[in-house]
Amino acid sequence: MGLNIAMLSIHSSPIGDLGTRDTGGMSVYVREVAQVLGRLGHCIDIFTQHNPGQQDPVIDLYDNVRLIHLSGGANENIAKSELYEYLPNLLFDLKAFQNRQRVTYDVIHSHYWLSGVLGAMIQEWWHVPHFVTYHTIGVVKNRVSPTEKESEVRLANEKTLADVCDGIVVPSANEKEYLIQYYDALQDKIWVIPCGVNLERFKPMAKAAARRQLAFSNEAIIVLYVGRYSPVKGLDHLFKALSYLKHLDQLRLVLVGGDGEHSRMYEHLQSVAKGLNIQDRLVFAGRVHQKILPVYYSAADVFVVPSHYESFGLVTLEALACGTPVVATPVGAMKTIIQDGVSGYVADNLDAEHFAQLVEAIVLKQLKGVLSPAEIRASVTRLTWTRSASLLLEAYQAQSEA
Repeated sequence: MGLNIAMLSIHSSPIGDLGTRDTGGMSVYVREVAQVLGRLGHCIDIFTQHNPGQQDPVIDLYDNVRLIHLSGGANENIAKSELYEYLPNLLFDLKAFQNRQRVTYDVIHSHYWLSGVLGAMIQEWWHVPHFVTYHTIGVVKNRVSPTEKESEVRLANEKTLADVCDGIVVPSANEKEYLIQYYDALQDKIWVIPCGVNLERFKPMAKAAARRQLAFSNEAIIVLYVGRYSPVKGLDHLFKALSYLKHLDQLRLVLVGGDGEHSRMYEHLQSVAKGLNIQDRLVFAGRVHQKILPVYYSAADVFVVPSHYESFGLVTLEALACGTPVVATPVGAMKTIIQDGVSGYVADNLDAEHFAQLVEAIVLKQLKGVLSPAEIRASVTRLTWTRSASLLLEAYQAQSEA
């Protein structure tokens, strides 16, 4: 018998523009897992905030999967920094929706701390298991990226959620250790469930064809970054690493993502690049639809993850599935999904010169033709969204029977 699952993704819609400040891997995770669960015969309602007049209140995303927009009485999209105060209003909307639909739910799964707080409120009414996935942990962000200070309200609520929820789903062992270390989370309630990758969407294509499609030179050495432009993503660190590779005349860094040329972070990156005299090496591609991402991955010689912190590193799986080697900092699940020297390298530390040396090592391997896209892809074919969803179901059912 199928489950009725309420997924909360309040601050970020799973159909939002990827690469913008508040829309990244979490949105992909929610969308892909929900799609698989729906295909398996379970019914999923994903609740997010509503921008009145911009979307239909209820959207059928996939078989058995609906996206429900809650307004909380606001006349426009509520900024993430203000959402906490609106949670009681969103709770009212959610309960009203439930009453109109006459639907009951077997499980609540909250994504990010704001959704977790709302999920804890709902659980007091529904008395069903409540799972939380933090996606990022505030206290860890504060330690690795002091310029992005997370509020005491966030830290206090994350600690409380670790105490009161029934289960915590994390994508890597690192996240489990952080929750135990900083929030005293009980080990027995933490489920380590790796993310997956859509192997039908992300697969290798001929590099020459990919470069023709993107108007990239065949002679260029393409280093690719995909993600949000925020301090925790380590782009300053990446730019400094690039400054050690000026002897590679054809090297170009292609950056996919960001909030556009008028954003504060874009202007900051331009300033950093000029200070390092690498501005002519950069290609700001802007936001790219996920259907086009495989072309970028396939066109690249090496994909880079310079982050100070990742809970998992979903884009790494996407690049590897496209047969592109990865150089990453030692964050998230990098050490478990990157095979040293075969599919890339994981840096020992955050030293920019060391990172540059690893990028150059991959570039040399590519020039010699010793890396196999098929072998790189094969290293991650076990990590599918079907596997992730199946493990998630095991967690739901185990808690329901407890």
